[in-house]
Amino acid sequence: MRNSPVTPTVDYDRDGVQHGFLNLPHSRDFSAWGSLMIPITVVKNGAGPTAVLTGANHGDEYEGPVALLELARSLDPAAIAGRVIIVPMMNYPAFRAATRTSPVDGGNLNRAFPGSPEGSITQKIADYFQRTLIPLADVIVDIHSGGKTLEFVPFAAAHILEDKQQQGRCVAAMHAFNAPFSTMLLEIDAVGMYDTAAEDQGKTFISTELGGGGTVSAETAAIAKKGISNVLKHCNILAGDPEISQTRMLDMPGSDCFVISEHSGLFEPCLELASPVRKGDLVARIHNIERTGTPTIEYRAKMDGILAGRHFPGLIGTGDFISMVAIPVS
Repeated sequence: MRNSPVTPTVDYDRDGVQHGFLNLPHSRDFSAWGSLMIPITVVKNGAGPTAVLTGANHGDEYEGPVALLELARSLDPAAIAGRVIIVPMMNYPAFRAATRTSPVDGGNLNRAFPGSPEGSITQKIADYFQRTLIPLADVIVDIHSGGKTLEFVPFAAAHILEDKQQQGRCVAAMHAFNAPFSTMLLEIDAVGMYDTAAEDQGKTFISTELGGGGTVSAETAAIAKKGISNVLKHCNILAGDPEISQTRMLDMPGSDCFVISEHSGLFEPCLELASPVRKGDLVARIHNIERTGTPTIEYRAKMDGILAGRHFPGLIGTGDFISMVAIPVS
């Protein structure tokens, strides 16, 4: 396989603070010999673990960029032991366009792994993470939220893995992040995900869902900032103990957690996030917008638990996500 076309303007082995770019050649109408410049910060102080911290894997999710841009400005190399690699806006074209997927090639970065150095822009970004940044990492934190189309209770997440020692490391990091909720997350489709690529390389990996609606709140920004600091302390990159408060553990045992729409129309949520749910409870209605006088379509929970996620915009289409129920665990 050919070398990556991405050239970093930072030196991953140099001590101190470096603010630079991942330079990816990108010829387009308004810049024939131009490049896509993805901001990156490397903070290093001697030997020690490496944390890779990423945000805006999807470009309309903002807690990661807010927290990581602040960390890139403020992290003092004298305060750490090891290395922190910060990419606040991983899918930079999507972030600039405020879209989930890239406006350059339509690529969903979190479904593009392992990528290709000879593929589209999104595949080239994935390939650089796959073959360069993931191998450097001991722990990876990828900050997500619901973007413009979803809304979640704020949770940190790990996955069930075949390697139980690796799973234990991921779960410990998830608990250290200490979001209000912690979830063993069942992915609807894990093929091509950054999560899967990192876990397949044996890395300690956690992600989050910290809100949604295509914006950021003071609460969710604070959760992201505290969580990242906690993980760095948990890994002994930063000194001190993680700041731990109460978290509620959630489980997702199967596909009945999810309700998917079979209709299009006007979406009416019937429960607030974090509400208790019993199997058969009404979670949403869909109103016909083609004519008046027709009955609404009702969607009901398939299991007991709490409402952990839901559709966000006012309109909904066939195949759209309606809700996610998760089970509180003692």
